[in-house]
Amino acid sequence: MSRRPPPDSTPTLLDQAARRGQAGLPRSPLPDRMRPARLDEVMGQAHLLSAGKPLAEAIANDRLSSMILWGPPGSGKTTLARLLSRSAKTEFVPFSAVLGGLPELRELIAAAQERRSYQGRGTVLFVDEIHRFNKGQQDAFLPHVEAGTIILVGATTENPSFAVNAAVLSRCRVFRLDALSIDDLARLLRRALTDREQGLGQKELTAEDAVLHGIADYARGDARRALSLLETAAELVDPNVKILDMATVDRATDERTLLFDKKGDMHYDVVSAFIKSLRGSDPDAAIYWMMRLLEAGDDPLFVLRRMIIFAGEDVGLADPRALSVAIDADFAFRRLGMPEGMYPIAEACLYLACAPKSNAVKNAWQAAQTAVRERGALPVPKKLRNAVTPLMQAEGHGEGYRYPHDFPGHFVPDETYLPEALISSRYYDPSDQGVEKQILERLQRLRGTRKNE
Repeated sequence: MSRRPPPDSTPTLLDQAARRGQAGLPRSPLPDRMRPARLDEVMGQAHLLSAGKPLAEAIANDRLSSMILWGPPGSGKTTLARLLSRSAKTEFVPFSAVLGGLPELRELIAAAQERRSYQGRGTVLFVDEIHRFNKGQQDAFLPHVEAGTIILVGATTENPSFAVNAAVLSRCRVFRLDALSIDDLARLLRRALTDREQGLGQKELTAEDAVLHGIADYARGDARRALSLLETAAELVDPNVKILDMATVDRATDERTLLFDKKGDMHYDVVSAFIKSLRGSDPDAAIYWMMRLLEAGDDPLFVLRRMIIFAGEDVGLADPRALSVAIDADFAFRRLGMPEGMYPIAEACLYLACAPKSNAVKNAWQAAQTAVRERGALPVPKKLRNAVTPLMQAEGHGEGYRYPHDFPGHFVPDETYLPEALISSRYYDPSDQGVEKQILERLQRLRGTRKNE
């Protein structure tokens, strides 16, 4: 078996040809061409990479270990993982938790074992969007991390405390990446504008700092988004003038959604408008505001989470299917990804907007919670207690309990189940909307037969 030379920072001839659009290969997008080739070219993340900081120390001492890179889109997670692998002279193997599955993962692990046994080289397995794997699937990494077959580097935009299996998390260090600052992005854009090899330097465009800061502001900390917009805007520049101005940048963003403001206030205003449109049973407004969120770059899982909450809070038992529709949409999106995942998201949005509304479920649990907190742990009536031992039976546990299925209608008239001190309390008041109207009519009949009702 032939040995592959260890990776280094020198691009191959094929890499150079791809970057320059030679040999018949298409020129790769600007964000790919501008990926840093060395750690000292990485923008931002000084809290991790400057001298004496955790990652810098690990690299300097050749102690690269499994880790989770947690940060917003475009903060450099993939780039950093590649550079860390290169610095450790390991094989970098990318794997997407969205597009890949366990069979492909097993093949990659087998290749890593073979590489380690026959070539003496380690493998950095980079798992993009590791949070898309469920907790059981994440367990598949554990034996191979412990055996040293792979160095696991997971990337996630979600809080690892909730998104990553505790067993995996305990074997990895978590490094938090920050969104790039406007100044960092502006420097990156200036580099891309002047770089004649990998960037746009051959176009010989000029741009004032204010224009590059405007693009950086639009990108909201996302280097990929900033470079993509720069590339689009550069194509629109008049070749006779060669000046990139804000008017040209605005033309490049004409098909994009209006920006949220820097502090995020407008973002939450749009979220509020989305929820209020669902609650107001206006499907046209609801899907408009939802698309405002998605087109502006919000995570679809955030939107789906809000709809799951809404189904329980604002639809409730007026349409018990609403919660299933929202959960099914969440599951389908995780299975499909984009763009096909837009169908279940849109379906859930329209269903929830059109569904009958009731907040009786929310009112019920909040009222019951208040009673628990105000009255404390009231004793369970003896008739409702378990009587599994002779002593419990002697103390009267279970005495007087009547089994509902032994009665007509599977209901015991004139029976109560609350603690004595709360016997007349009522927490659930169904609305007269949708299915809940039927529940209301049934409860009115049943409650009329109970004491103190």
